[in-house]
Amino acid sequence: MSDIVPIRRALISVSDKSGLVPFAAALAARGVQILSTGGSAAALRTSGIPVTEVSEHTGFPEILDGRVKTLVPQIHGGLLGRRDLPDHVAQMEAHDIAPIDLLAVNLYPFEATVARGASAEDCVENIDIGGPALIRAGAKNHDFVTVLTEPDQYADVLAEIAAKGGTTLALRRRLAGAAYARTGAYDAAIAAWFAGQRGETFPPRLAIAGSLRQTLRYGENPHQQAAFYVTAPRPGIATATQVQGKDLSYNNLNDTDAAFECVAEFEAPTVVIVKHANPCGVATAASLTEAWDRALRCDPVSAFGGIVALNRPLDGPTAERIAAIFTEVIIAPDADPAARAALARKKNLRLLLTGGLPDPAAPGTVFRSVAGGFLAQTRDAGRVAEADLRVVTQRAPTEAEMADLLFAFRICKHVKSNAIVYAKGGATVGIGAGQMSRVDSARIAAWKSAEAAKAAGLDVPLAQGSVVASDAFFPFADGLEAAVAAGASAVIQPGGSMRDAEVIAAADAAGIAMVMTGMRHFRH
Repeated sequence: MSDIVPIRRALISVSDKSGLVPFAAALAARGVQILSTGGSAAALRTSGIPVTEVSEHTGFPEILDGRVKTLVPQIHGGLLGRRDLPDHVAQMEAHDIAPIDLLAVNLYPFEATVARGASAEDCVENIDIGGPALIRAGAKNHDFVTVLTEPDQYADVLAEIAAKGGTTLALRRRLAGAAYARTGAYDAAIAAWFAGQRGETFPPRLAIAGSLRQTLRYGENPHQQAAFYVTAPRPGIATATQVQGKDLSYNNLNDTDAAFECVAEFEAPTVVIVKHANPCGVATAASLTEAWDRALRCDPVSAFGGIVALNRPLDGPTAERIAAIFTEVIIAPDADPAARAALARKKNLRLLLTGGLPDPAAPGTVFRSVAGGFLAQTRDAGRVAEADLRVVTQRAPTEAEMADLLFAFRICKHVKSNAIVYAKGGATVGIGAGQMSRVDSARIAAWKSAEAAKAAGLDVPLAQGSVVASDAFFPFADGLEAAVAAGASAVIQPGGSMRDAEVIAAADAAGIAMVMTGMRHFRH
């Protein structure tokens, strides 16, 4: 027996009316009886498409301000009745229930209502009840019912009806899966909203939903599959328009996100260069061009093939300088015509424009998978100001040192632990990341500082006269002593070690200033 199901009767009730009229017109042209409700019925009737109101079909009016329209046996029986079971067919005939072969429903815009900051009453009224019930009923009976939940599905269904006289089981199953994914995501959004209303960050049952943005060529390695899903409209890679360049890879997206989140921490013109999710150069200056030059000087070797993030619209002169070295991705809020023209000559370089910057202080949740589940934590939105710092040494930092200490500590939050950042004059001059011991991070950062100085033709390491930031406390004095040997004159660290007194004594012995933040910034 053929799995083709002809379409004789359709129920259409959509909130998003994109493509509605041509879709319904194509069905009507094939003799399909169209049932509809409210605004959908009015739109079809205005366009001259024959339509039967659901209330006329069922003999039951819409009630409770439209809260009850389709929650009646004539509709759900028409969707759920199995055409291959004589008992079902007999019951449908006995109760005058006509089969419904196609269902086109999309839901009240609950997510959009929440996103625009609507009142709790408006949000509740935009929780769709009848829509999810219809979708789930039709999708369950997908052996006989074709269920559409998005306007972009219309074309495939019409093409198959035109080619085959109905829909295939393969298409109906695909659409049924998409239907349950849609209602699942919808319920997840509603549950998250209710949890937020209660101030409950981690509810007893957590549902996560995302929309597929793109399937990627592969994951971190070619033997891994990967895809990019969007969960919220936070400015960044999720909102970015790709102006030019090759397709983005998993690693590109991961590194670009890390770079853009870091650059958003700063108010003045700032450039961040990232390699393998770690900053390898960060600078703040009076202009993006100067910030680029100073960020690049920190580690020009690692910057090759890196990701560049800017917190201002990209200008032509800065674009010219960035394009002079091999760069994988540039991400910025915008780019002027001169910048776009300069980068257009680099066909493979990806340029992403986001339209804005993420708020580094905004709340959010971060997830990481583990065997059998996932970990969830709030975003590291912590920041310290000068008033939060505690001077613990005999010497207090100078005004210039204090500014660099706060700059360096803000960068530490975006460097893999154990993290050490040397900075001077609003620019990084050495970064040590991801080491198992903090003293090794301090030494690596110092070595990189010396290598960068050689590349710049300087006799003195860049870290000479710098300040140093540590993302967590120094467990022993050796890490601090390595920083002093590199040329650091002031230190910022969270404190809290059992050996804080020993570390403070080492700082006093070296004549350097130390401040403690009381806030740690581990990043694993």
